[in-house]
Amino acid sequence: MIPKEILKKIRQIEIRSKRLVTESVAGAYHSVFKGQGMDFDEVREYQPGDDVRAIDWNVTARTNTPHIKKFVEERELTVMLLVDLSGSGRFGSVNQSKREVAAEIAAVLAFSAIRNNDKVGVLLFTDRVEKFIPPKKGRRHVLRVIREILFFEPQHRGTSMAEALRFLQRVTSRHSIAVVISDFLGSHVPEPGIMPRQSLLSRESFIHAALPALRQTNRRHDVVAIQIVDRFETELPALGILELEDAETGEVIELNTSVASLLSTFQKRQMEGFEETKRQLSSARIDSLLFRTDQDYGPVLAKFFETRERRRRHG
Repeated sequence: MIPKEILKKIRQIEIRSKRLVTESVAGAYHSVFKGQGMDFDEVREYQPGDDVRAIDWNVTARTNTPHIKKFVEERELTVMLLVDLSGSGRFGSVNQSKREVAAEIAAVLAFSAIRNNDKVGVLLFTDRVEKFIPPKKGRRHVLRVIREILFFEPQHRGTSMAEALRFLQRVTSRHSIAVVISDFLGSHVPEPGIMPRQSLLSRESFIHAALPALRQTNRRHDVVAIQIVDRFETELPALGILELEDAETGEVIELNTSVASLLSTFQKRQMEGFEETKRQLSSARIDSLLFRTDQDYGPVLAKFFETRERRRRHG
């Protein structure tokens, strides 16, 4: 029996997601994520102007009349949602954590998919694959997807996107839309003397570690990278001495946020991390989106679909 508060939360997300899908996303989704192949439809008699390369020579020989194979665009797609459930995803300084925003964005994409008769699957990961839900259709399946993203309790706190991508390639043979939803943060040991910290989360090291697997996956699938951040990951508040805990290693360090130069250095390094992540993904020909927990994600999604559709028309 699912507790009432969990059902209420899932229902709220369903309502918000369906509203956005109905108002602005569904049509754009259909245009942007078209089938990537062609399915055989029928054989018919050759007509002047038809492509001679489509002639079915077996039927032509059997009937003594030229026939061609007719194909239609493969419409049904599989959308795989790869959602990062590592410890840093629980952070949120406003009304929602990064994990809650991830669940809402996943819900919008999932409802758009089933509205277009596509399948949706989910892969939840930390530094290993925590849970895999095979692709299916239908509202009940999407509600289960939302529930798992919101409330599944992972066994680990670290992050390995490469491991999740390798798993995806093993279990998904046909072309799919692979949407990676993560904060693109991972613990690391930085160069000595840069900042007084040992293993706080970093984007630069994370994207460099994940990029080979992202590139390889993008050769077979259509990878879209969604990065979710919180405002206090870009700028620290000036609140004096703060204790910061690495959400993935548990290490605690102390920072004096009254020091203006430290705040400036922190913000500069974080912005460099965002730019490096975006640059590396672009170099791998992977579309990326950046969402903040304190901002409406609807306009960002709408702009993404608009840009991708414009590029598809002219590309």
